[in-house]
Amino acid sequence: MKTEVLKSIKQTEEDYKKMISEAEVEKKRIIADAEVEAANLIAKAEKDAEEYKNKRIADARSEAKEQYAKIVKDGEQNAASIKKKAAANLDKAVGLLVEQFKVKLNV
Repeated sequence: MKTEVLKSIKQTEEDYKKMISEAEVEKKRIIADAEVEAANLIAKAEKDAEEYKNKRIADARSEAKEQYAKIVKDGEQNAASIKKKAAANLDKAVGLLVEQFKVKLNV
């Protein structure tokens, strides 16, 4: 009876050690899986952040090009308007210069 009890205790201890060993292996596997998943999440977040940054830069460049084109167009329109006004006043200015020149010649 004692030997059977001792064998039973020894078997229980071996079973317990085996369960602990299996639990340690499972713990290591779970930790390794979690580390891999964390690394994947970090890589995905970095990729998403890079894509977002690139999109925002592209959007900003596009907006800057549009604003540049608008500024150039407005400048060209203003320059054309000023040129048109100047051309309209050119004949008047030439006439005034000729009159002043005639006055100076007759002095």
